[in-house]
Amino acid sequence: MVNVALMAIVFGGKASTGIVLPLLCIADVMAVIYYNRHARWSHVWRLMPWMVIGIIIGVFVGKDLNEVIFRKIMALIIVMTALIMVFLEIRKTMIIPKNRAFVASMGLASGFTTMIGNLAGAFSNVYFLAMRLPKNDFIGTAAWVFLLINWFKLPFQVIYWKNINADTLHTNLLVLPALIAGFWIGIRVVAKIQDDSYRRVVIALTLIGAIFIFLK
Repeated sequence: MVNVALMAIVFGGKASTGIVLPLLCIADVMAVIYYNRHARWSHVWRLMPWMVIGIIIGVFVGKDLNEVIFRKIMALIIVMTALIMVFLEIRKTMIIPKNRAFVASMGLASGFTTMIGNLAGAFSNVYFLAMRLPKNDFIGTAAWVFLLINWFKLPFQVIYWKNINADTLHTNLLVLPALIAGFWIGIRVVAKIQDDSYRRVVIALTLIGAIFIFLK
């Protein structure tokens, strides 16, 4: 969330999606290799069809969207989902809906927001937190969801939005060593965080990301 927000501030909301997406695709591959054994496939298959529909909607809605509006929508999405996550964390005893309507709404929202600003993490975090997944299951399941969804998005960004090109790929190459270093640091940091604390870290980073965009 923080990374998406910082890139949006530096490069602009829509332009940043073309720079961030290839980096996410690479990070997803590394995450799946490392956390694959923890994936809960039932959650992957429940979300995936709805996310695909959400992405296709986002492709057409976001193509000609004004930059300022695009960035504000990104910030609003992050704030809204962060507030939902805080509510779920406070009301731990509440009954979480597990019906098709809940899965469909989270899947559609995740797909739409991932196309608008690489923000699938926002609504998918709500879903995974609501399902009370343990830390490693959370990461392993999310890794597969993001891998499939981000690689599905790639052709739309290249061919239809045309915001992935030689210049953005050059930027990706410059950032790649830091991405790899960050991945290995992340593995070691996550290993030291307890499940309950991990949930709070996810919520805190989501809120910080929204604040960064709003202050721009």
